[in-house]
Amino acid sequence: MSVCRTLSSTMPRPRSLTPEDLAAAALAVIDRAGLADLSMRAVAQELGMGTMSLYRYVPDKTGLEALVVDHVLSTVDTRPPAADWPDQVTALVHRVRDAIAAHPNAVPLTMTHRHRSPALLRWSEAVLEVLAQAGFRGERRVVALRALLGYLIGAVQLEHLGPLSGPGTAAMAAQSEFPLLAETATAGLGVPDGFRRGLDVVLRGLDGS
Repeated sequence: MSVCRTLSSTMPRPRSLTPEDLAAAALAVIDRAGLADLSMRAVAQELGMGTMSLYRYVPDKTGLEALVVDHVLSTVDTRPPAADWPDQVTALVHRVRDAIAAHPNAVPLTMTHRHRSPALLRWSEAVLEVLAQAGFRGERRVVALRALLGYLIGAVQLEHLGPLSGPGTAAMAAQSEFPLLAETATAGLGVPDGFRRGLDVVLRGLDGS
């Protein structure tokens, strides 16, 4: 038996990684250190491998980000409850919000990678099925889905990047040059469940569209 054959039979085989492995490692980096620290090198270190070896599985950092978004949303239940369509949509929207809220450092990725996430596409299909059964057709259904996506993504980002209880709202509340803005910001500091109430406004508008 040759030396080469002996070595090949005793050396461990290279680790085989799944997309879930990569996404979990990248998400661990984001949760611990923030989105700015996400890199191919950081994820490779998280996995205990060389950076160049990571390129066997994912082409670049953008690919990692897309995997993270899909990983975060993969647990979202896309089965609507037995209810009227506004309550069905409300449940579906809140499930995505809750999944994203569990990893606030990854919130910005939901905007930039929403079209690359099969999980979010499945969710969108579920919402469209609810809207179709409620009688939404053609352009009305297009507008409804875009309005719901726009509200969901925008409101979640505001909740985590510029919350009503945050310094931005407090600064606006202190404005004397813009009295209506100051009054509104002051009132906003104590608004309970602003996400649900804003979604109700969107749904009422869609119901009358």
